[in-house]
Amino acid sequence: MNDPATLSDWVDPTRSALLVIDMQNDFCHPDGAFAKRGLDISMAQEIIPTLQRLMAAAREAHVPVAIVRVVRGQHTGWPALDRLSRHNFGPDFVPVFVEGTWGAELLEGFEPKPGDIALDKNRYGAFTGTNLDLILRNKGVSTLIVSGGATNVCVESTVREGFMLDYDVVLVEDACATVTPELQQGTIGSVRGWFGRVERAESIIACWAQTH
Repeated sequence: MNDPATLSDWVDPTRSALLVIDMQNDFCHPDGAFAKRGLDISMAQEIIPTLQRLMAAAREAHVPVAIVRVVRGQHTGWPALDRLSRHNFGPDFVPVFVEGTWGAELLEGFEPKPGDIALDKNRYGAFTGTNLDLILRNKGVSTLIVSGGATNVCVESTVREGFMLDYDVVLVEDACATVTPELQQGTIGSVRGWFGRVERAESIIACWAQTH
């Protein structure tokens, strides 16, 4: 295949997949762990309608949608993260995204639909320790359209992993969220410079609308 030139080439439904990262109660919901820790979840709340429009457009264009969830459990722990969390927050830190809890569940409206890819992970990036690469390769995917949260942590980790695996990457800047504008802009600048394209949801949706 020739190198993609226009955005329509990059997000061609025959070669693309939409990754929706960690839209879970602990991160997005006012009663979730992030909000209870005093972190600002307003950006996560604001992207919900945009991201849901993007997901609907992807399904209509037959673009695979991967709903990715991070979980921590007895057999899916991350000792290095626990050690870092104790260092940063003290011995009484409360784990988040604990398997089997409400906080680890997907936010209402982000449940996988028939035909979607449902994937659990236990690291920041969606490729580490999962079979996501195999699933996407089997579907002929070569472009990742990445959305969700948190922009500077799990989204950015997934972008970096995907690029290292030789995927073309598109970060959807108005369909991903974190807890401060500075962290959001830091990732956007880093991705734009080194790891992929940065686009807005409506531009991608418009490209898909031309295909059907």
